[in-house]
Amino acid sequence: MTFLIFLAACAAAGATGVLFQPGDWYLRQKRPSFTPPNWVFPVVWTTLYILMAWAAARLAALPGSGTALALWSLQIALNTLWTPVFFGAHRKGAGMAIIALLWLTVALLLLAAFRLDLIGLLLTPYIVWLSIAAALNWRVWRDNPGA
Repeated sequence: MTFLIFLAACAAAGATGVLFQPGDWYLRQKRPSFTPPNWVFPVVWTTLYILMAWAAARLAALPGSGTALALWSLQIALNTLWTPVFFGAHRKGAGMAIIALLWLTVALLLLAAFRLDLIGLLLTPYIVWLSIAAALNWRVWRDNPGA
């Protein structure tokens, strides 16, 4: 049951990708050569959301997990916020600030999770993907001034 609650939070975050799709604005942006094909994003995010929910459910069952769960809550809020800011409002700089804070939050979450259990391993693909996403956000912001 706990897993389903965390999965529902992830689904809410993922729903922003349906509501605020990249669209023509994003397609007109100059993007770096390392931009993954469009089909990769929903596959990766679905996998990451399942891993995130699984890790959170496991952490919730561990004593002393308050800090880790607070960080998990902050990261899912920031995760939810990024898509409407970047794709919806076309605010590339604000998106960069959000994803930088998201990356830092997930890094702290990883540390907190590893202190409790090896379940933190489930979150390592997330920070790798966030690193790629942050690099993409940075390059789109840098390479499209005023666009």
